[in-house]
Formats: sequence, C-alpha cells, structure tokens
Amino acid sequence: MKKIFFLLTASVAIISCSKVKDGEYLITGTATGIANGKTIILQGQDPVTHMTVALDTVKVENGKFEIKGKVTEPAFHTLILQDANAPIPFILETGEIAIAIDKDSIHKSKITGTYNNEEFVKFQDELNKTSKKLVDFQKNNTAKMQQAQQAQDTATINGLMKQYMEIQTEVQNDTKKKYITYAESHPKSFISALIVKGMSEDPTADAKKVESIYNSLDEEVKNTTPGKEAKTKIGQAKLPAVGASAPPVGSAK
Repeated sequence: MKKIFFLLTASVAIISCSKVKDGEYLITGTATGIANGKTIILQGQDPVTHMTVALDTVKVENGKFEIKGKVTEPAFHTLILQDANAPIPFILETGEIAIAIDKDSIHKSKITGTYNNEEFVKFQDELNKTSKKLVDFQKNNTAKMQQAQQAQDTATINGLMKQYMEIQTEVQNDTKKKYITYAESHPKSFISALIVKGMSEDPTADAKKVESIYNSLDEEVKNTTPGKEAKTKIGQAKLPAVGASAPPVGSAK
C-alpha cells in the first residue's frame, strides 16, 4: 500500500512540475557564444495564405532565450537567428521544447523535449545516412568534374554524370522505402501524417498502401491538418474519373 501511495505521489509531483498546460508550448533555448540582444524570430505558416509569417520575436540574454505560446496541433516551424545563414526547423507542439543553437553550424543545433521533435531528429539522421553516398560522390568528384569541363573531356563528364544519376536513383529509392517503413511503424508520429499526405499526392503511389497506412494512424494524428488532407486525397482517388462511363444496366455487381 505504501508503494502504491508513493507511486501516485511521485506521478502527481511529475505532472505538477510541468510548466505548460495542454495546448501550450514553452521553448527554452540556449545560445552559447551568441551576443546579448541578438534577435530570434519564431516563424510559422499562415493557415489561410500559407505564407511564412513571424509569430514571435525575442532577444538572447546571457546565452539563453524563451518563447511561450499556445498551439492547436503539431506543425513545422522555424527559428531564425539574427545573422545566421540558415533557419532551424522543428515541430511546434504542446510541451516543453529545448533548442540548443550551434552558432557555428546552425544545422547541428539540438532539438529535444517532445515526442515529435525527438522523432524528427532521429528520422532526419536516418535520411542523412541514406543521402551520404550521394554527398560523398559530389565531394570526391567536384574537382574532377571541373577539370573535365575545362578540358572539354566529354567522356569523363558523361561517365561522372552516369555514376551520379545511378547513385541518385539508388538514394531516391532507399529514401522512399524509409518513408514508407517509418509511417508503417510509427502510427503516433506527426511525421507519419506528413508522409501519408505526400504519398496521397503522388499519382505513382500504391493507393491501397496509402490507405492502409492512413488507416493505421492514431486518431490524433489523423486529425492533424496533413492527416485530414491525406484523407481527402484518398477519398478523391476513389471517385470515378471525369468522363468515365457508367457501368451498363444489368451488369454483374
């Protein structure tokens, strides 16, 4: 009985320590080495115009920053650090999100704290592993290509281009497989809703596979904007094509 009481007490303590309520977010950021007063802008997408808009602006103070607000559902947003050469993408959702900015390599900034952001980071790492073969080929052959172009060596140019195209096709196929495998195995992830939406818009995708993955998603994921858009596309795909002939009267059912 004492153990049960202790567990219940501990659970209440953990819940009470949360700094956000349902429908709220708190971004706590570290900006080590970044000067006081540097601006950080939270950007999102206007739901009507789909244009990028600034949602909040804060300044770095003693290597830290904080952004609070309300959110209705998960969605991709970005942080823009003043004078940085790239944005920091992340998923804005209910909960406490921690972002550690790497001022020297913005793409190496760390994002933790909520389920979907943890999943986004892990999934992105997997995609980077897949594309590494293409990146390495470009890195190892850029100088060779430049020399061939200067010398008008068409044989070398064509050979390099052929190799590049082969690797590119391989990477694209592997990436597509990883998208499908992820969506099939992560029904609670917002990333899966985005994947299914993309598949539903692809005329070459297997319609039955798309619907099957969509049906396996958690209701909360289905009710996100990309989840609803995927449902609409799946429904439209089932409609008869415009101008299609109606089945003859008396035909077998």
